[in-house]
Amino acid sequence: MKKNFLICGFIGWCLEILWTGLHSILAGELTMTARTSLLMFPIYGCATIIRPVSARLSKVSTFIRGCIYTVGIFFVEFLSGTLLRRFHMCPWDYSSSPFNFMGVIRFDYAPLWFGTGLFFEKILGKLS
Repeated sequence: MKKNFLICGFIGWCLEILWTGLHSILAGELTMTARTSLLMFPIYGCATIIRPVSARLSKVSTFIRGCIYTVGIFFVEFLSGTLLRRFHMCPWDYSSSPFNFMGVIRFDYAPLWFGTGLFFEKILGKLS
């Protein structure tokens, strides 16, 4: 479990760097600057819970599993964002996005989280 936590944290960091770098490119920034926060590592590490969940859902369709992961990711994002915001440490603020909830969740990211959950499922399955 510890190994998977570390792997998920590292992969999450890498995905976030790719995501923010892509946004830099789309914004016309030729430096392609990307960023993340050290605080994100344990949050992404929580993806390790996908492994035991996927084992229980092995007979459930990919679509339903992806939906369950999306809800789980939104839940972790909401809890961690709300907690970090209390201490003025939240590295993200979605307040200016039209589909945000309390500035810590963006519902328009649901397809992204759907794919990310299935991606982590695949990686964690190969590590078992």
